[in-house]
Amino acid sequence: MLVFKFGGASVKDAAGVINLSEIVRKYSGRQLLIVVSAMGKTTNALERLTKAYVDGSDELHDIFFEIKDYHFNIAKQLFDPSHAIFNEVANTFVEIDWMIEDEPHDDYDFIYDQVVSIGELVSTRIVAAYLNHSGIKTQWADARGYVHTDNNYREGNVDWEKTRTSIQNDIPKLLEKGIVVTQGFLGGTSENFTTTLGREGSDYTASIFASCLQAESVTTWKDVPGILNADPKFFNDTVKFDELSYTEAIEMTYYGASVIHPKTIKPLQNAKIPLLVKSFNHPDEPGTIIRETAETTFEKPVIILKQNQVLLSISAKDYSFISEMHLSEIFSLFAKNQVKVNIMQTSALSFSVCFDLKYERFEKLLVALAPSFKVKYNEDISLITVRHYKLGALRDLVAGKTVLLEQISRNTAQMVVK
Repeated sequence: MLVFKFGGASVKDAAGVINLSEIVRKYSGRQLLIVVSAMGKTTNALERLTKAYVDGSDELHDIFFEIKDYHFNIAKQLFDPSHAIFNEVANTFVEIDWMIEDEPHDDYDFIYDQVVSIGELVSTRIVAAYLNHSGIKTQWADARGYVHTDNNYREGNVDWEKTRTSIQNDIPKLLEKGIVVTQGFLGGTSENFTTTLGREGSDYTASIFASCLQAESVTTWKDVPGILNADPKFFNDTVKFDELSYTEAIEMTYYGASVIHPKTIKPLQNAKIPLLVKSFNHPDEPGTIIRETAETTFEKPVIILKQNQVLLSISAKDYSFISEMHLSEIFSLFAKNQVKVNIMQTSALSFSVCFDLKYERFEKLLVALAPSFKVKYNEDISLITVRHYKLGALRDLVAGKTVLLEQISRNTAQMVVK
């Protein structure tokens, strides 16, 4: 059987949903499980909705109306007004209606997951309904009943034993009846609350289902022709890789390459399942394949740009050296506040780290550090990671920028710049 993952860009409008159905139709006769993300930029909109709800913003209902209107407009272009999908979509959005009627009393991350998860639930309802409408027998499955996680909201940790048992018990029977459509990004707790697996986590969902079902392959359908050496939105003259090894793909995702979620590769590598990255605009083109035996020549370096970063410098209040005891305390506070370090550097009197700016976590971290440490930080900075670099190219990348921190090893260079 095959696992397909379609991201938000592939289903951003009615034409995208129709295109998805045409791609699926090419695989008639194959067992197929499809993982679908939220439509277009819905996750971003739901994040704004979550913040508006928690902050008590007057924009709350306007944002919610725009989100609902966007989805109903897509449905109107795909179905007759009498189709049952309109009630299904309305009933799904009711979950948010119920929540925002009350004052927010729960933890922000918990609220985030209950609200933001609606994007995938609605998109998969529409996609599954349209596949059935177009003659492709399809069943909708709720991923929250199969991907079991702990209560670590926004970064749910998968209970692999329980997840494997649930998927293997039910999904093969559903696949015998037709295509299965489920949600990316979502999991469920033992208390039946929704968790998410981290932004862009739909790729990870696809690899979870594939590894549990011993799939032949996973294909993730993107708006790019495959994996490129750099993001074409920021860099010219990019080149596509025909193939990559699991190891190189893991390195790239670890450093922030957004084309694949960082946790995606390991389950596939363990099960020796290849991952294909293909263009939904040109589905017959080969794309990029990630597998164990890949041979790749790096004619150009791999460049990964992470924006919206914070550079935080931490020092002891008594001006003592930064010791192992200090580092142990610092890392404990980072872990407690769910802040992941992208690069770090130690000097005699300070410890500097660069990480993604997520205000609610950053503010909690600053409060936690304040009793024991002095802190300074820079916002609105970027992290550039270059693999298989040449020194001349590094100088060109940072021309006209201020380099705040730099690290260079044999294969990888990282520079924090403003």
